[in-house]
Amino acid sequence: MKKLTVKNYKNLDGQKMGQNGNSFVYKPIFPPEEAKQCMVGFVEIKPGNFGFNYHYHELNEEVFYIISGIGVVKTAKGDISVKAGDAITFPAGEKGAHMIRNASDTETLIYIDFDTNNPVEIAHFPDTKKIMVRTSYSNSIYDEK
Repeated sequence: MKKLTVKNYKNLDGQKMGQNGNSFVYKPIFPPEEAKQCMVGFVEIKPGNFGFNYHYHELNEEVFYIISGIGVVKTAKGDISVKAGDAITFPAGEKGAHMIRNASDTETLIYIDFDTNNPVEIAHFPDTKKIMVRTSYSNSIYDEK
């Protein structure tokens, strides 16, 4: 971190994200511009929706800590059910591919997303055959060859 900081989740502005009728809210606690080695954000997913598309990172590792609700995580080894109090880790590489969806019909799924923050990162989206390249200067999506 670049400085000592205290932020309250309830006071953060969320960024509505998603596509094709799916949506979720991402509330960054420590975005890349405020942290050198990690990023942290809260994610809220309403019933019937999922978070970021199925993907894996070449360098970054991730950890989800479920605060409330129930979810199903699509992984390279199959689906894993998660609930409040669970933490799930995703290593870099294809074995860490993941996507979380809300498994409740009534309750919002809320979790903390902890990520390492490498200066250059490539994320693969196997279902759409796309890659995302993120650096401190750009963030672009390309067709995977």
